[in-house]
Amino acid sequence: MSTTTSDHALDVYNPADGRLVATLPTDSAESVAVAAASLRDAQVAWAALDPRQRASWLRRWRDWILAHTDELTDLLQAETGKVRPDALVETTASCEFITYYADHAAEFLAEEKVRSTGLLSLAKRLSKSYHPYSLVGIITPWNFPITLFLMDAAPALAAGCAVLAKSSEETPLTCARVIAGWAEIGAPPVLAHVVGAGETGAAVVDVADFVQFTGSTATGRSVAIRCAEKLKPVSLELGGKDPAIVLEDADLTRAVEGIAWGGLFNAGQVCISVERVYVVSAIYDEFVKRLKDRVQTLALGVGPRDDVGAMVTRAQVDTADRHVAEAVAAGAQVLAGGTRAAVGNFYAPTVLVDVDHSMACMTEETFGPTIPVMRVADEDEAVRLANDSAYGLSATVWTRDLARGKRIARRLDAGAVNINDVFSNLFAVTLPHSGWKASGLGARLGGSHGLHKYCRVQAVTVPRLPVMARELTWYPYSARRTAIAERVLHAAAGRGLRQRLGLSKEHSQ
Repeated sequence: MSTTTSDHALDVYNPADGRLVATLPTDSAESVAVAAASLRDAQVAWAALDPRQRASWLRRWRDWILAHTDELTDLLQAETGKVRPDALVETTASCEFITYYADHAAEFLAEEKVRSTGLLSLAKRLSKSYHPYSLVGIITPWNFPITLFLMDAAPALAAGCAVLAKSSEETPLTCARVIAGWAEIGAPPVLAHVVGAGETGAAVVDVADFVQFTGSTATGRSVAIRCAEKLKPVSLELGGKDPAIVLEDADLTRAVEGIAWGGLFNAGQVCISVERVYVVSAIYDEFVKRLKDRVQTLALGVGPRDDVGAMVTRAQVDTADRHVAEAVAAGAQVLAGGTRAAVGNFYAPTVLVDVDHSMACMTEETFGPTIPVMRVADEDEAVRLANDSAYGLSATVWTRDLARGKRIARRLDAGAVNINDVFSNLFAVTLPHSGWKASGLGARLGGSHGLHKYCRVQAVTVPRLPVMARELTWYPYSARRTAIAERVLHAAAGRGLRQRLGLSKEHSQ
């Protein structure tokens, strides 16, 4: 365990060496409610600002984060056990989310004119406008405490919402420090962080107007049920078991390098990690040999020359170890790794072969540094097996034929498909990041969608011309007015001159 909790305190330990990093007070449901009330009060003035004014505060916050990169990276390593290159992705590249939504907030929030599609609305000017939810609750997991927070906090703040965040009880420190930076630049008090485990998270769900949850499928279901009971919107990014398909015409060097990194980055603790690989028989042996050789060169640890760091929780190490042990017992072979360290939450980068879908390593989310590889006959078998999963977060396809890759992508049950790459969709802010099947509900990012999701949409109609005292279809009803209304409505709904004039009752193409 990285943390221990009591009724009022939370101990945070370094997963790499077990040392105590910090002890924090936890927030009760009552203190969450107090924080929420304060945020709501401040949000009124925040929403009233011009989007460009809010964007200015967001840019100052980004500059603060970049100026504190070393401090944040040190803290992130201490509470997660990441190697420094992996940690730097969070403390630097994640600022792209702030920049994008600061730059586009005014454009995305501008009133939109809407065209009429028929005679019944032709006499009106149509428009829609966006109004922020007062309070957005963001609950994030332990694998990316900064990235997964900023992906949602940046567009929510840009939209004019207040944000109440709760990071995982395993990793509460770095997100809290980033939020402290918001206060240090003197920004309006519309962003706060609370600390605790399940009870605190449930309280955040109860007080928020919109909930963004990232975490396990089981907990996500509970969050969705609670939101349904309270009739509040929710967006969920949940578990994944992302497949990679390697075809006979793939660039093997790139495929091996990409899959090794995509499966082992952040010790495999990535929602869109490569968790299972299907390789066509013609190149299977060569691919496996190269992958084994590559993985065996990787150093385990958190030093400056290490490649794969610690896992955040001991429970996740147990899961990886169980999946490997059960696979070996069922006939799989370990070509690299397959062992846990005596000290710290480390698991050696692992390559498994002779695997199939009867094994948990191919069907359950491992969320660890393991790469199981399965031989398939051809493209069709690879697609069938890739889709044989409860999850559908993302997938990768490796082929020199890009048209073929796109054709296969359309056959896959996944919210995102990267061709000859891994993770590239995650920082393509204009693309939606969504999970299909048990991998989620709704989407984050996606250009304007990523901001509009934190708004209620209001439709407005305005007369184009001076209006009469009453409309034709209003009271009082009479036979004459009904006959006239029938002709008008028929003309509006019909297609073709005869149908519009009521001269034909036949179906019109």
